[in-house]
Amino acid sequence: MPTLPTPAQETGKGVAFGLTAYILWGCFPLFFALFEGVPAFEVLIHRVIWSCLFLVGLVTLLGRWSPIRQALRAPRRLGRVLGCALLIALNWGLYIYAVETRQVFQASLGYFMTPLVNVALGMLVLREAMHRLQAVAVGLAGLAIVIQLVLLGELPWISLALALSFGTYGLLRKQVPLDGLSGLFVETLLLLPLGLLALAWLDQTGLSHFLDGTEISLLLVASGVITALPLLAFAGAARRLRLATLGFLMYINPSIQFFIALLVFREPLSPVQLGTFLLIWTGLALYSWSAWRSRPRVPAAGME
Repeated sequence: MPTLPTPAQETGKGVAFGLTAYILWGCFPLFFALFEGVPAFEVLIHRVIWSCLFLVGLVTLLGRWSPIRQALRAPRRLGRVLGCALLIALNWGLYIYAVETRQVFQASLGYFMTPLVNVALGMLVLREAMHRLQAVAVGLAGLAIVIQLVLLGELPWISLALALSFGTYGLLRKQVPLDGLSGLFVETLLLLPLGLLALAWLDQTGLSHFLDGTEISLLLVASGVITALPLLAFAGAARRLRLATLGFLMYINPSIQFFIALLVFREPLSPVQLGTFLLIWTGLALYSWSAWRSRPRVPAAGME
C-alpha cells in the first residue's frame, strides 16, 4: 500500500513548485527580448492565440473541462471573466512593450508595487481594514512615485499601469469561481476571436511576421506554452503552501527582473531611481512583516 506524503514533504514540493513558477516569470524578459523587430501588439496576439490552443490540450489531458463547461453555460456571469481577460491582455502587452523598449526596471518596479496596490484596492473597493504598517507601506510607494515625478520630471507610467492592471485583475479574479488553469483558459478563449481578427488584419495588410522565418514563428508559438507552464507550477504551490509563504516567494519574480535589467540589458539606473526602489523595498518589508504578524496561528502539528 503506497504511503501518503508527509506534511513536510508536501511543503517541500510546494516550495519547489513556487520557486519554479516565480523563477520562470522572473526570466520572462530574456524570452521576450528575442522578439526584436516584432511589435509588442503582434507578440500579444500570438500569446493569446497559442496560449488558448495549448490550454485546450492541457485541460483535456488533465480532465478539467467540467468547471469550464459550467462557466460557459452561464454567460451572464462571464462579465467579470471578460474584465479579467481585458486586464490580463493589457498587462501582458505592456510587459512585452517594456521588455522590447528595454524598460525592464519599470516592469520590475511595477511588480514590486503590486502587493501594495492590492492593499490599497482592498481598502478603497472592498472596504477592508488597513493595518498601520500596511498604510505606511502604501505611503512609501506613493512617495516613491512622487519623487520620480518631481526629480526626474516623468511619471513611471509603465510601473503604475502594470501594478494597477494586475492588482485590479486580482481583485476581479477573486470574484470568479474558477481555478487558475480553468480561469486562464476561459479568459484566453474570450480573447481568441479578437486575436484571430487582429491576426487576419495583420496578414491582410502584410504586417504579419508569422511564417517570415522558422525561428520567429517557433518563438511566437512558444509564447503560448511559456504562459501556461509557470501557472501550472504556481497552482501546485498554491495547493501546498500558506498564502504568507507564497507572498514571500512572490518577490523572487521582480527581483530577477531587476538584476536582468541591471546585469544583462545594462539599463541605466540613476540614483533617484535607486532611491525609489529602496523606498518600495522598505514598504514591502513592512507589508511582509505586517502579513507575517497577522497570519492565522495553527497548532505545531498542523499541516503547512
